[in-house]
Amino acid sequence: MIGFIDRKILPYIDKFTNTKAILALKDGMMYIIPFLMVGALFLLLANIPIPAIANIINDSGLSTVFNQIYASSFSLMSIFATAGISYTYIKNEGIETALAGSFTAVATFILCLPFEITSKNGDIVTGIISKEWTSGQGMICAIFIGLGVGWIYSFCIKKNLRIKMPDTVPPGVSASFTALLPTVIVLTLAGVIFAIFYYLANTSIAEFIYSAIQTPLQGITDSFGGVVIMALVMSLLWFTGVHGGAICGAILAPILQSNMAANQAILDSGQKLTVENGGYIFTQQFWDNFLCMTGAGIVIGLVIYISFFSKAKSLKGLGKMAIVPNLFNINEPIIFGVPIVLNFYLLIPFILVPVIVGASSYILMGLGILPLFSGVMVPWTTPPIISGFLIGGWKVALWQLIIIIFSVIAYFPFIKKVDLALRKKEVSK
Repeated sequence: MIGFIDRKILPYIDKFTNTKAILALKDGMMYIIPFLMVGALFLLLANIPIPAIANIINDSGLSTVFNQIYASSFSLMSIFATAGISYTYIKNEGIETALAGSFTAVATFILCLPFEITSKNGDIVTGIISKEWTSGQGMICAIFIGLGVGWIYSFCIKKNLRIKMPDTVPPGVSASFTALLPTVIVLTLAGVIFAIFYYLANTSIAEFIYSAIQTPLQGITDSFGGVVIMALVMSLLWFTGVHGGAICGAILAPILQSNMAANQAILDSGQKLTVENGGYIFTQQFWDNFLCMTGAGIVIGLVIYISFFSKAKSLKGLGKMAIVPNLFNINEPIIFGVPIVLNFYLLIPFILVPVIVGASSYILMGLGILPLFSGVMVPWTTPPIISGFLIGGWKVALWQLIIIIFSVIAYFPFIKKVDLALRKKEVSK
């Protein structure tokens, strides 16, 4: 089985994760994380779940300031994603003018957005950039633009479709002329596509992508089956020694962040955040604080056992080293140290725990027992229970505590067998 995995599965996984598009998507999306964190922080400050403090903030006018900071960071995530993905793609191609290429991608993204809205009075307002489309609603469009412009821009430079300046010209001036012709080509092509959609279909490129691709994707992922499948796939990838969180996260992050932004938009409109009102269950917070709580496989139960109850010296030493990082959701020492990788005995709880947690969490949120998540996020390294309280109140914190207890119960019989086997080997030596 191990030989089959090494020969037939891992090469294809490695090939997929190292494609130019996946690398650009995975690394480029990382550029938006600081803005999401800052926006989520000020959103939390503007909506602190303690009435006395919330009233003070509202009366002082600070909530207006906090909401403006949120709107200028969190609500522009699609613009940041466009720039990050295109910049990473072009930079990975070894092209020096990657920054100029990312500006071209941003210009292209804005060109693809609707440039007019209809007010409540029925008036058409033109010359605007709606934050609905620069936040989660435009995320899939941002990915297409980032990758597409990255490829076209790189192709132009490699094929010498650029204006070369003499060596005596200052580097800044030379770089601007190098980017000129590729920018003209990209924006002209985007303009032609815009005209086709606008005059023939009476819509914008972003609106078409949202209705034809993003909405169905969000519906597929935000389902019971979607949660179970992604939990299963992540654990199986880790089991083979591949970073399942990085692969699944790179693919899911745009969708989950769009779901999160859509939930916040429901609250901003004055509606109650419920499934009936169009709220999403499977969001970035669901992924970070349920499925990946204490790391892939939710291994906190295993860590608690080897830290406090293990008989084998090797496991007990590993537990002392790994328990603190694990509280901050870092579990690589456990996955490769126990190991869990290619350990078919520990594969059972490593798969079943996140699958059961994901399924039960989805059901509880669907029934309204647990609240849906708004735009409030915390860094993924925030310890469980604390993270649950910050993003969802005491109910989510209590649920995380229950998950920890379940993890202990589920891992106990399996890790105990491994522990006794290792102890027996140590005694025999």
